[in-house]
Amino acid sequence: MPKSKRNKVVSLTATRKKGVELKRKVMDEVKDCVDNYARVFLFSVKNMRNCKLKDVREEWRHSRFFFGKNKVIISAFGRSPQDEYKQNLHLLSERICGQKGLLFTNSTKEEVLKYFNSLSSPDFARTDDEATRNVVLDEGPLEQFEASLEPYLRQLGLATTLKKGVIYLTKEHVVCSVGEKLTSEKARLLVKKSFIVD
Repeated sequence: MPKSKRNKVVSLTATRKKGVELKRKVMDEVKDCVDNYARVFLFSVKNMRNCKLKDVREEWRHSRFFFGKNKVIISAFGRSPQDEYKQNLHLLSERICGQKGLLFTNSTKEEVLKYFNSLSSPDFARTDDEATRNVVLDEGPLEQFEASLEPYLRQLGLATTLKKGVIYLTKEHVVCSVGEKLTSEKARLLVKKSFIVD
């Protein structure tokens, strides 16, 4: 068979690998921040939502955040006293692992700690979080939901029926109890529960 008739593997993506050039660029940016900012703070996050981090970045425009690329940042700082970029940066390198980020700033330690200690934002629970209160759905109509959502609510574990285009909960349903670990279904149900009037 001629080559023109053979099956060819065609890549449908037009992405390029971000190899060594990107790593060098990040390392240079980290070193510039070490030179240009008075302080660096190491922070950790759990169950971070990107939109919340974007809000914090917006409020701290005068500072610089680095999140991710831990090994590249460690290489920029240096792993030992012999190859560190500035004095004692290798001590910070030893602590960078997992879900950690860096904040480079000229603000004082007191300003940073005051801001981040007072920072809190309510959000929906995620899978494996512990329930902080008891949530119970009462038997009756759920008129705020469209009829098309009835199979989805049933999939989440609710005993529902459809009567004349209105979803009915046929019996009381305990979503979660205090201290219980949430499953993915319960976490999704708590998001839907926010649309149910308490």
